[in-house]
Amino acid sequence: MPNTASLDLLNTLRQLLGDAHVLTSGDLSAYEQDWRKRTRGHALAVVRPGSTQQVAEVVKACAKAHVSIVPQGGNTGLVVGSIPDDTGTQVLLSLQRMHAIRAVDADNLTITAEAGCVLQNLQQAAEHAGFLFPLSLGAEGSCTLGGNLATNAGGTQVVRYGNARELCLGLEVVTAQGDVMHSLSGLRKDNTGYDLRHLMIGSEGTLGIITAATMKLYPMPAARLTAWAAVPSVAHAVKLLGLAHQHLGAGVTGFEMMGQFALRLVDKHYPQLRVPLWQDTPYCVLLENSDSESEAHARQRFEHLLELALEDGCVSDAVVAENLSQARNLWHIRESITLAQAEEGLNIKHDISVPISSIPRFVEETDALLTREISGVRLVNFGHLGDGNLHYNVQAPEGCDTQAFLRDHEDRVNALVYQSVKRFKGSISAEHGVGSMKVDSLPHYKDPVALALMQRIKHALDPQGLLNPGRVVR
Repeated sequence: MPNTASLDLLNTLRQLLGDAHVLTSGDLSAYEQDWRKRTRGHALAVVRPGSTQQVAEVVKACAKAHVSIVPQGGNTGLVVGSIPDDTGTQVLLSLQRMHAIRAVDADNLTITAEAGCVLQNLQQAAEHAGFLFPLSLGAEGSCTLGGNLATNAGGTQVVRYGNARELCLGLEVVTAQGDVMHSLSGLRKDNTGYDLRHLMIGSEGTLGIITAATMKLYPMPAARLTAWAAVPSVAHAVKLLGLAHQHLGAGVTGFEMMGQFALRLVDKHYPQLRVPLWQDTPYCVLLENSDSESEAHARQRFEHLLELALEDGCVSDAVVAENLSQARNLWHIRESITLAQAEEGLNIKHDISVPISSIPRFVEETDALLTREISGVRLVNFGHLGDGNLHYNVQAPEGCDTQAFLRDHEDRVNALVYQSVKRFKGSISAEHGVGSMKVDSLPHYKDPVALALMQRIKHALDPQGLLNPGRVVR
């Protein structure tokens, strides 16, 4: 039962937003349970502001009442970074009502949208205007722009266009005090001091609440071609990546690697997808080439690359999609790995990055380490090889109690993988963020001076510790 102070805050929030947008009862699982269904929280209230000014007023009211706020976009995160704790004392601030496309500036090659805009809707708005917005990831039908920026999302085209950070030219942010930082100009050059935009991007709602952003647009490519190639080893996949950079240059927009067991799970749980080439090779690569000239020019360069790779031995077989439908099917196979893993049972996820040159040794040594230390584990290795980011996941032994496996082995598996990542000078979070799942691991793997600076920044911008507490830094 809320106390008097909490009831006063709820009344204030209802006056600000209306009763319909301050939710305290009914089924709130869409807001209070994380996407992986690992954790369920309980909020004092779920509030749904419809404007930046309303966000600012909510923050001011919560700051006055000393009540912490958990900002949330599409609630598709994988590190439990956007749901409330179970105390019933936190306000969950959902930005889903703020979904407008505010402007498209064709001459400046920018689009400005609110934080609750679903990524797929942003892509479609850009396409309708004749442009490409290249950020693309599996959850694009439900994740939102604000969440993409708060976690510095990556996805499948980072190798060409960069993370969300590289695509952002300006932000509108509500501070922990309820002030609004207006910085949506879309300038590519603005050398007037500290770049607060980059400070907010990737901060997971702990320094401010992103309410809108100005993002880069690109001309639509004249052609996109997709190939699926079987490779004998991770080292051969890295060699193919080098050949692709050499012969396709900036045309390389996607380069995904998938281990045989990852593809076996897709074949098992989604046989209608018809996974190609997976049975006779330890790894497959999904390669995308974009061309600004023509499809004929793109196909000629693409097929020449694959011929060289076959002659060199870094590819044993390959298929090139003949049309857009075939290309989408190949990408759908790649994006179904995570779903197939869930069908197989609970698993231990890792979103890690190491220098591309070190990936073959990392995989070889970490595979051997886990197999030796924990009998029967099944390794689901896939991800964005083109930018050094692997989803190096661990599936429980076949037929075992998966909940018991996680209870008994998750901490040990995480320690083994993270220690290996550290040996290879990598990161324990490449694109998913820190959230609450990795906040206690971070001090063991982050440079101590960098971590101390992060803590000081947090204290300076949010001295009450009210914005998404317990995430990123304690």
